[in-house]
Amino acid sequence: MSKYSTILRLSFLFILMIFFFCGCAMWDRFFSEEEMTPAELMKEGIENYEKGYFESATKAFQKVKDRYPYSKYALEAELKMADSLYMRDLYNEAYDAYSEFEKLHPKNPKIPYVIYQRGMSQYSQVKSIDRDQSHTIEAKEEFERLVKNFPKSEYTKKAALKIRQCYIYLAKYELYVGHFYYKMEKYRTAVDRYRSLLKNYPDFGQYHEALEYIYKSREKLAEESRKNDESWWKSLTSPLFD
Repeated sequence: MSKYSTILRLSFLFILMIFFFCGCAMWDRFFSEEEMTPAELMKEGIENYEKGYFESATKAFQKVKDRYPYSKYALEAELKMADSLYMRDLYNEAYDAYSEFEKLHPKNPKIPYVIYQRGMSQYSQVKSIDRDQSHTIEAKEEFERLVKNFPKSEYTKKAALKIRQCYIYLAKYELYVGHFYYKMEKYRTAVDRYRSLLKNYPDFGQYHEALEYIYKSREKLAEESRKNDESWWKSLTSPLFD
């Protein structure tokens, strides 16, 4: 046997040994995970959650859901998985997870908390007042639903405070849009937005400013009207031929 053939044979054996040991390790890991009880997985998930390892916690709770859907830990795992998604700032995914929990367990005692977290999943996505306020509206609706349906819940007071904050955001948004049209010299549209603010959000701090700009807008409209009248009169009185 040549020296070259010996080297090739040894190399091949070395590669086989690597695959063997790595394969065994992966195989053992697979079965060790499969053999974890729902209680063990739940413990792992909670420990990771408490340490702030929310991605690992999500995976552990997901395994409980997928592998042991009929265990006594499955329901808790569903809710904790939603919490983990929320803590990871994955608000849309968290909202969907809370929604699924409410749909599957509408009579569960945790439903007030779930509704509050649905609201928070929207509220946490509220941007500055110059942005679309759809998240603000959806958050407000969730908090209002909680207050209406569960007035004695421990989360109701928190929800009431968030409702007021949502109204403040919406009032500021109306004022911002009104000012935008005012600067664009679209005074009639500006008046409509200011009046909408007075009608829908009269008690949230922007009332007097909106009222002030309604007067200013009307003055601008009156000024435009006078200029148009003067222009029209001049057109009548001007000579036909210069």
